[in-house]
Amino acid sequence: MNRELMTQQLNGYLQDLREKERSEQTIRQYQRDIAAFLDEAGEKPLDKALVIWYKKELGEKYSPVSVNTKLAAINGFFNYLGRNDLRVRQLRIQKKAYCNSGRELTRREYLALVNTAKKMKNEKLAMLLQTICGTGIRVSELQYITVESIRCGEAVIQMKGKTRTILIAGKLRKQLIRYIKREGIHTGPVFITRNKRPMDRSNIWKMLKRLCGKAGVNRQKVFPHNLRHLFAKCFYTLDKDIAKLADILGHTSINTTRIYIMGSGLEHSRKMDRLGLVI
Repeated sequence: MNRELMTQQLNGYLQDLREKERSEQTIRQYQRDIAAFLDEAGEKPLDKALVIWYKKELGEKYSPVSVNTKLAAINGFFNYLGRNDLRVRQLRIQKKAYCNSGRELTRREYLALVNTAKKMKNEKLAMLLQTICGTGIRVSELQYITVESIRCGEAVIQMKGKTRTILIAGKLRKQLIRYIKREGIHTGPVFITRNKRPMDRSNIWKMLKRLCGKAGVNRQKVFPHNLRHLFAKCFYTLDKDIAKLADILGHTSINTTRIYIMGSGLEHSRKMDRLGLVI
């Protein structure tokens, strides 16, 4: 396999992904996964047997979900090259009926985080937590929470080639209005760094991890996407309309939304016990 040629083709594929408006995070992940495959392949002939061998190697090192993520990147690259004969099947994974309770952020833990941030006089962090969890937005969409969107009560989010509008509900909107007045923010994104740039995933992650110890919440449970999951579960508990929830979250498939409202293993166990089939 000509590695220099493959590297050029990989760069072309990454540019193709950018032109298709894939997120930079996705592109970087694809680049790492494909480069890892090329490193392992070395000078070996590029054929289906090599790809099947690599798939087996991945299965011995990573979880099935991680293996499928890496295979998706590699298969996409082969498709770009016009080499569909090299594509391999992803692993078949039966979906669990419940989520891992050890990774699920509860409403009680979320409130502990918000209240601790307030006690620490960190109003920015308290409002940031409530904004993500109160709207269900992705952390990458936080930049669309602007002074202008707060004043009109809705934010227009444009990501991954899709546009959707989310409501900034009454109570959250009032708190955000008070916040921007106190902070003297007159226009543009509300949550910004000292350099006046919109806060990114890295900034927020560090703030949350520091907060965990003081709030007594397991660090493994606290990351921005878990706030989105908590919003989904709370919304569905009240509304029971999965189609509406999918629209709010910006999901193309309801199957994705089902993952968000999945109960924990503990809840699943209690329901099974209530069946009364074991005496």
